[in-house]
Amino acid sequence: MNAGSPTVGLLVAGAAAVCFESSYALQALEARAVGGPPGPSAGLLARLARRRLFVVAIALGLAGYGLQVLALGQAPLTLVQPVLALGLVLLLVLAVRVLGERVGVRELLGAAAIVVGVAAIALSSPERHADLAGGAPLVAAVIGLALLTIGPAALARRGLAGGVALTIGAGAADALAALAARLISDELTAGRPLAALAWAAGAGAAVLVGLTCELAALQLLPVARVAPVVLGMQIAVPVALAPAVAGEHWGSTPLGGAVLVGGLVVVTAGAAVLAASASLGELLGGGGGAEEAEHLPRGKGQ
Repeated sequence: MNAGSPTVGLLVAGAAAVCFESSYALQALEARAVGGPPGPSAGLLARLARRRLFVVAIALGLAGYGLQVLALGQAPLTLVQPVLALGLVLLLVLAVRVLGERVGVRELLGAAAIVVGVAAIALSSPERHADLAGGAPLVAAVIGLALLTIGPAALARRGLAGGVALTIGAGAADALAALAARLISDELTAGRPLAALAWAAGAGAAVLVGLTCELAALQLLPVARVAPVVLGMQIAVPVALAPAVAGEHWGSTPLGGAVLVGGLVVVTAGAAVLAASASLGELLGGGGGAEEAEHLPRGKGQ
């Protein structure tokens, strides 16, 4: 069974991208401005919650998630997730306009790759199916991503995991939230608000754990090492799972799915290039190399 309008879904997903990347920029700046030891903890979130810009960042993130749910009600997961990478192009514009950063060939190629890749996916994406495939694939995907989210945070609290593991945990949380967004959309469409609320609560818990992982990772590593992994997992993992858990069959798309795979690779590569660029690193407060992560600027709470 098919439903929705891919064009509407694409536009709404674009709006979600603006909210998500604006939120990410503010979170990165605020994570470096608080005191206290690095690491995932409720104390870190408590300190950040008292800062006005961080509250604005969370509000933007919530708005983005709501728009993502709406987009998934209109377009397939295969289309919506790559569109979120368009937010990085906005961040590049902000880096130039706000900070006067110079854009080089690398940044231009990264931005062009995202636009071209998203266009290829939009033109060849499968139709949205109203019902998830469900069953064992969906259960396995949810459990696997949940373990990848919780595991690094639990290990880090015992000093057994560092910035890389925390980054992977944050990416897994975003991927899990994307699957939950599709489930929430389906439950609301089917007139089951309580089931949608239950999935929203689960997604909220995962995002909270993932947020602590990401903020801690941003304290330990330059943003150029955190952002590409988190964003890459957010884009690639849900799309890779879409045929199994969302019934989005790629065989009927151009070249038997080859165009989709190529577009996804191009988008992910472009996102990684932009996320690791010096211009965006400066905007996000993480410019410089790994050695600067040991001397990240800190300030007093507002």
